[in-house]
Amino acid sequence: MLTQRLILTGDELDDAPLIEQAAAIIRAGGLVAFPTETVYGLGADALNAEAVRRIYLAKERPAWDPLIVHVDTPEAIYRYTRNQPPVTERLILAFTPGPLTLVLPKREAISDVVTAGRDTVAIRIPSHPVARALIRSSGTPIAAPSANKFGRPSPTNADHVLHDLNGAIEAVLDAGQTPMGVESTVVDLTTQPPTLLRPGGVSKEALESVLGEVRLLSAPLESGEALPAPGLSLRHYAPHARLLLCAPTPEAFYGATKDALSRYAFVGAMRPDGWRTPTEPRLRVFEWGAWGDWEQLANRLFLGLRTLEKQQTHAIVCPLPPEEGLARALHDRLTRAAQD
Repeated sequence: MLTQRLILTGDELDDAPLIEQAAAIIRAGGLVAFPTETVYGLGADALNAEAVRRIYLAKERPAWDPLIVHVDTPEAIYRYTRNQPPVTERLILAFTPGPLTLVLPKREAISDVVTAGRDTVAIRIPSHPVARALIRSSGTPIAAPSANKFGRPSPTNADHVLHDLNGAIEAVLDAGQTPMGVESTVVDLTTQPPTLLRPGGVSKEALESVLGEVRLLSAPLESGEALPAPGLSLRHYAPHARLLLCAPTPEAFYGATKDALSRYAFVGAMRPDGWRTPTEPRLRVFEWGAWGDWEQLANRLFLGLRTLEKQQTHAIVCPLPPEEGLARALHDRLTRAAQD
């Protein structure tokens, strides 16, 4: 099977014929990769258990890792979930459409295949115009994890999707680079206080401005148990090259890069603007962006890891951002990607 590349450009992001072509594939039980404001998702009809199983097969994803359901209206969140706490409406008003996923008790219409057998579902309203148009045209909620092989760096453009999944899915809607570059924040509203399961585009601090106290997971979750949300396995988002994290200072970054060059044949470096690296032909450098500009660094994180991986590096050196604001999401992704 050849994966169709449906290219949307400029003012044609809501190109009706291409969106309808992709929606017809979804309605027929097929798989379509599509852009969201975070990363590219791999979509199937969330109400069709067989279609959802195809997502797991295409991604080589274990059945214990659940999927996020994407809908286009707040009403749809209530339609497919139950027993919503009062804070649900406040979060919807404050942060949706956008990069926030809510974990709530599910209704029977959502298959257990979507939720890894759990009685809760992760659900969100994306803000990307292509994602919203695809959901509307499909006429069904769309289950969609990131459109990559399981455990790999998430895809932020259609080339990344095709590198991992070409021939395994029917189509990809290509609308260029995704604007945010890291996945949505996932907050579990079935606990008291709510639990931040995965940091992302909505910061913990922003959530607390609406919710009050938000707790963090007390310990990593073990692979093999049914997870409450995607992206929580200990090792995830990992390039093929070994990821080496260092303290977030120019001096530590220079030293870690020099040390890596003494141990590995070819080394990559995720270099912030103005930071030095050794002069060495075996070093491959990705210009990451301005340190402290977490939006820019988030946008270019997975692009950088995939770019350096493609350059045949054996290890990649990267400074580790702090656990605050949007940087918390970068810290989370890099820490998981560096796990052995």
